[in-house]
Amino acid sequence: MLETHAIIIRVEGKEALVESTQGGGCGSCDSSGGCGSGQLSRLFGAKSRRFRVKNEANAQVGSIVSVTLAEGVLLRSALLMYMLPLIFLLAGAMYGAKFSNDAWSADTCAAVGGFIGLATGFVLSRWLSLGKGLLSVARPVAVYPSVDKVV
Repeated sequence: MLETHAIIIRVEGKEALVESTQGGGCGSCDSSGGCGSGQLSRLFGAKSRRFRVKNEANAQVGSIVSVTLAEGVLLRSALLMYMLPLIFLLAGAMYGAKFSNDAWSADTCAAVGGFIGLATGFVLSRWLSLGKGLLSVARPVAVYPSVDKVV
């Protein structure tokens, strides 16, 4: 399970807008044995990250919560959002090239077919990510508030 700590910025019903208090990565960014991604993000002036989460902890504004994301969600989401449009792009280009008579029109038809395939892939991945089924992109969850409260 991926986990980070965040501060509740705003509560909107059952959701909350949080701001991450960690630099990202595994949480060992400041240790000498870590990979150093936290130091690298500070070097390049990475801004704090804000995102929406399910507020299962019923935390209030200013509370520090632990935000979790189930294992495998990032890989599944990346496959859904990047690979599906790419597959449709290639399929559309190959299908479009079949409608041509000569080399010049083959390239034009392949480009048009690829564009239509790419657009279809993006629309389909967006539709699948909004669903609640197996292919939906999971949202992070604010699980438990810490005893600390930032004002």
